[in-house]
Amino acid sequence: MTLPTRAATIQQQLHDMGIDREVIHFAEGTHTAKAAAAALGIEVGAIANSLIFWMADAPLLVMTSGRHRVDTAALAEQLGEGPIERATPEQVRAATGQVIGGVAPLGHPAPIRTIVDVALSDYAQLSAAAGTADTVFMLTYDELLRITGGEPMVVGD
Repeated sequence: MTLPTRAATIQQQLHDMGIDREVIHFAEGTHTAKAAAAALGIEVGAIANSLIFWMADAPLLVMTSGRHRVDTAALAEQLGEGPIERATPEQVRAATGQVIGGVAPLGHPAPIRTIVDVALSDYAQLSAAAGTADTVFMLTYDELLRITGGEPMVVGD
């Protein structure tokens, strides 16, 4: 099966960064962390959800474990900025070039400040979206930090 163009671009960017991972394409899609975990045979907490928020008139990417929600008030307090609000679908598309449900941790038109949930470090292998709602790739916590330039932080409980 041929990868969607956006997913093929993500795979090439990973390769260019020295991470040789194959993008997995699911014909039925994986629109939720639970669905992705079931399809991959991993715990839902190992799903690295890419969530776009808006803070100080700029996008903020939070890579969070599928096992909990982001506590935006606590995150804003840790960052010393705020408020943090969930981005609209239009803001997500403008900031990432991708749609909700398929936002990859890389491949955006411009760099986005990224926070990486420390809870993801509990898992040997993580799954992240590859630019479309029906594609994912596996990587480690350290690789996620490297490809995003993300700041490790507690984002939920």
